[in-house]
Amino acid sequence: MTETVFTYGAPALKFGAGASDEIGFDLSGLGARRVLLVTDAGVAATGAPDRIAEGIRGYGIEVAVFDRVRVEPTDESMRYAVEAARAGGPWDAFVAVGGGSSIDTAKAVNLLTTNPGDLMDYLNPPVGAGRAPAEPLRPLVAVPTTTGTGAESTTVCVLDVLALKVKTGISHARLRPTLAVVDPLLTLTQPPEVTAATGLDILCHALESWTARPYTTFERKLPQQRVPYCGANPVADMWAERALRLLAGSLRAAVRDGTDLAARTDLAMAATFAGMGFGNAGVHLPHAGAYPIAGLVRDFHPAGYPDGEPLVPHGMAVALTAPEAFRFTFPADPGRHLAAADMLQSGQSTVDDPAERLPHAVTALMRDIGLPNGLSAIGYTSADTGDLVAGALKQQRLLAVAPREATEDDLARIFERSMELWW
Repeated sequence: MTETVFTYGAPALKFGAGASDEIGFDLSGLGARRVLLVTDAGVAATGAPDRIAEGIRGYGIEVAVFDRVRVEPTDESMRYAVEAARAGGPWDAFVAVGGGSSIDTAKAVNLLTTNPGDLMDYLNPPVGAGRAPAEPLRPLVAVPTTTGTGAESTTVCVLDVLALKVKTGISHARLRPTLAVVDPLLTLTQPPEVTAATGLDILCHALESWTARPYTTFERKLPQQRVPYCGANPVADMWAERALRLLAGSLRAAVRDGTDLAARTDLAMAATFAGMGFGNAGVHLPHAGAYPIAGLVRDFHPAGYPDGEPLVPHGMAVALTAPEAFRFTFPADPGRHLAAADMLQSGQSTVDDPAERLPHAVTALMRDIGLPNGLSAIGYTSADTGDLVAGALKQQRLLAVAPREATEDDLARIFERSMELWW
């Protein structure tokens, strides 16, 4: 019997310029008296976390700041954050200020300061044991300073497991933030390279949600078997469609001029809407491929990001296989792929082959905002294809949402054909 039920969930939302000034009021309404604010050093240097902390203290709430989040978190960096939180606790609530790295780290901290066990106990199988939290989590207020991850809306936290050289995550409804506070003013300091990468994460969140396997094609689940990623459904479709239209008109402008508040506001709204879509429908092939692309990086480090270890930003890793992935998924639902291309290009495509319209629209956007030209530009060669495929195959939770089943050979072709995107 096939599925007849879909689920939808989202945090409470406060959106708009100056919204971050009201977090103290919001926390007081949640009964918080002792709060840990989680951020990274780069965001801390902007002064926004300190300003937010002072606003919270104005409501008589004690605030401590942890600013050691690692950009693109690892199991080591998350364990460090958890131990620091345990040492300073207990906490009534958590506030995450930053990109997906800070928000995801705060989710892990919240989980592991309220529930027993180690990080590996909760990571998605086959990497971890996939344990569900047994105890309620504390309220989490997520305050994104980048426009793209959608982490403020979702039930997942993502990290690299260093020993296995794989990116994976934790997925459970209790990880969803209690409140998302989206203040476009906080994104004005985001460098253009970061805006480009995170903007492409919005793009792929919306496109993958829009093209995901329909919820009605899955086997019927028992109530206790329901998972956050339930497949494309009418509510998620609504958010994905609106996100694509907002992004099409704002991403190039925001990369070109980071002070363009109208573009920043539309991009922030696109990120929020995309998160509300994919956080329920799910993501598929581009995200499954992104995890090994980021986890196996050797010596690439992009401009605009803090100096440090090799790094492929998540949005960049996702986008680099997206054109080829959507070529592969086109036969599953040509109408949806063509509709997505029209949203991105206002129906003005000059490409004759229908199967090429969405890949062309995605590639044109990537090129316009300065993305590297394929996997070869970030250090990969055909010799790496086997390892990339092996890493993608570990993301069965995501591959199950793809509208067309991808075999090992299919994944290999997607990676091979993504070595160069344009000439």
